[in-house]
Amino acid sequence: MQILIGTDYYYPSVGGQQIVLKEIAERLVKLGHKVTVATAKMQSRLANNHNGVNIKEFDIEGSYVHGIQGKVNDYQNFIMNGDFDVILIKAAQGWTIDALIPILNKIKTRKVFIPCGFSALYDPYYSEYYKIMPDILRQFDHLIFYASDYRDINFARQHNITNFSIIPNGASKIEFSVPKETDFRERLNIEKNSFVILTVGTFTGGKGHYELAQAFQMANFNQPTTLILNGNQPSISPKLKGSVLIKQYLKLGPRSMLRRIFRDLLYVFGIGKKSPKRDWMDIAKEVNSENSNKKIIITDLQRQDVIQAFLNSDLFVFASNIEYSPLVLFESAAAGLPFLSVPVGNAKEIIEWTKGGVLCPAPVNNNGDTNVNPQILAKEIMKLANDPKKREQLGKDGKMNWSNKLTWEKITIEYENVLKGINI
Repeated sequence: MQILIGTDYYYPSVGGQQIVLKEIAERLVKLGHKVTVATAKMQSRLANNHNGVNIKEFDIEGSYVHGIQGKVNDYQNFIMNGDFDVILIKAAQGWTIDALIPILNKIKTRKVFIPCGFSALYDPYYSEYYKIMPDILRQFDHLIFYASDYRDINFARQHNITNFSIIPNGASKIEFSVPKETDFRERLNIEKNSFVILTVGTFTGGKGHYELAQAFQMANFNQPTTLILNGNQPSISPKLKGSVLIKQYLKLGPRSMLRRIFRDLLYVFGIGKKSPKRDWMDIAKEVNSENSNKKIIITDLQRQDVIQAFLNSDLFVFASNIEYSPLVLFESAAAGLPFLSVPVGNAKEIIEWTKGGVLCPAPVNNNGDTNVNPQILAKEIMKLANDPKKREQLGKDGKMNWSNKLTWEKITIEYENVLKGINI
C-alpha cells in the first residue's frame, strides 16, 4: 500500500505522539508498504527519509481555533493529487486535520483518523470547533481510539458514530531489550543502594512534576531515595505567532480579548490558572539542601538514557493532570518497572491490560483534569517502597503482558488491518 500519515510533528521532534507514529510508520515499511509522513518543517531535520519513511515538510502552523497560516494550498493539493491508497491523520486540534476540513468530502481515498483524546473538548474557546466535529468524524472511513472509555470515544458514541477500532499504545521490543547498564546510577551520581523513583514528561506544568516533588518531600523513606524528574522543555507554541493570532484576538470584545491573551500566555509558560508560587525546581533545591536521605535530580536525558532510567529505577510514578493514553506507563511495563499512576487518561485501563501498576486515588474534575493530593500520593509511594514483593510481582506481570500483547510489532498489525479495511 501507498500510505500517507499526516501529523503536526514528527521525528526528530520529541514527544509521545511522535514516538507512536514513528514506531508504526517504520514497521509498516518493514511490512512492505510505502509510507510518507506529511508534517511541519523543522530546522533540525536533516533528511527527507528516516528509516525508510519518506518525510514531506510543509511550512504551516496553527489550527482551526487559533488560525492556520502558511502554504495550506500546497498541503491540500498534495493530499488531493497524491497517489495514496489510504490516508491516516493523527490528532484533532492541529493543522494536519484542520487544514483538510474544507476539502474532506472531496478526498475519495480511504481516510482513517486518530482523534487522540480531544484535550480541549471542554474548553469554551473550542466550542465552535466541537460543534462541527461530528461532521468531521463522519467523513472518515474509520477512526482509531486508544481507550475504550475516554472523552473522544464517548463523544463519537454520543453522536452515533460506530466505525471505529480501539488499538492501544505500546512500547518497543527493540528499545527495551537492551542490557541494563550497571554504571547508569554512577553517571547520575546516585548511590548504589538508593531507592530510585522515576517520572518522565515534558516540563509543561501539567505533567505532575510539582505534585510528585511535593509528595516526595513529604514522604519518609527507610533508605536513601532519589527522585528523577526527566523531561524536555516545551517549544514556544505557534499559538502566539503571527498576524493570524492577532486577527483572532481582534474578533473578541475587549474583556474577552484580555482574558484570552492572559490565558494563552499562561499556556505558553506552563503556569496554569492555579499555578503554585513554587515549582518543582524550588522543591528540588529545598530537598537537596536538607540533611536527609532524599535527593531530587532534574534532567533531560537522551532517549537511550531514558530507557536506562526505566531499567535502573525501582518505581515509576505518574501524577500528570491531563493525558490521553500515557505512553510512559506502557514503557514502564516493558522495562519490568512497577508503576504508580493517578487516574489520568486511561491509566486504569492500562493497569488492567498490563497488571503492572497501581492506581493512586485522585479526583477528576468536570473538565477531565486530575489533581492528586500530594499527601495521598506520598502515602501510596511509601506503601510500594516498603513492599518489595509486590513491586517485584508488578514488574514481572507488567513485562509479561506487554510482551504478549503490547509490543509495536503486534500493534502495527492491527493498524495495517484498519488501513486495509479489514475489520479487527
